[in-house]
Amino acid sequence: MQTSGSSADAPRSWHATTILTIRKNGRVVIAGDGQVSLGATIIKANARKVRRLGKGDVIGGFAGATADAFTLFERLEAKLEQYPAQLTRACVELAKDWRTDRYLRRLEAMMLVADAESTLVLTGTGDVLEPVRHVMGIGSGGNYALAAARALLDQPLDAETIARKAMAIAAEICVYTNDNLVIESLPSTRQDE
Repeated sequence: MQTSGSSADAPRSWHATTILTIRKNGRVVIAGDGQVSLGATIIKANARKVRRLGKGDVIGGFAGATADAFTLFERLEAKLEQYPAQLTRACVELAKDWRTDRYLRRLEAMMLVADAESTLVLTGTGDVLEPVRHVMGIGSGGNYALAAARALLDQPLDAETIARKAMAIAAEICVYTNDNLVIESLPSTRQDE
């Protein structure tokens, strides 16, 4: 994900990453690659962009500027403490802050978060969206991983296997994505999968 302006005077852009979520057959998975790049240089190959939140009952992944994402994770943790077991409410409250707070508005990141019931995409424009067919990809390789995952959904594969295959395809196509994966998963209570 490009995180700086596009003018010729702007510093070189940070690019990162691919984050993918899949909910299928009683599991929800979020997978992320480990690459962080500055221009044409790989700065780090094993960054951890996926983690557990709350009391371990929420998983999340980010694409964008790392410091910005960690700020958002901290804010979401605070909202989860304020609204326990209410991921959607916590995300809506975070999105309100993100959109209206002068400091937070400057943060350049996107997040995927999930618990047993909900999968959500959060953006700096105030969006809190539930993905179509319980699959979503964000970041520079997000569309490649999303397309691959959607193509694999009707196969007799579990969510983690689909995530691994889709992320491998994204890593083959997107130069800002590698195959050093971090995957977190939770049981899913959704019956409409």
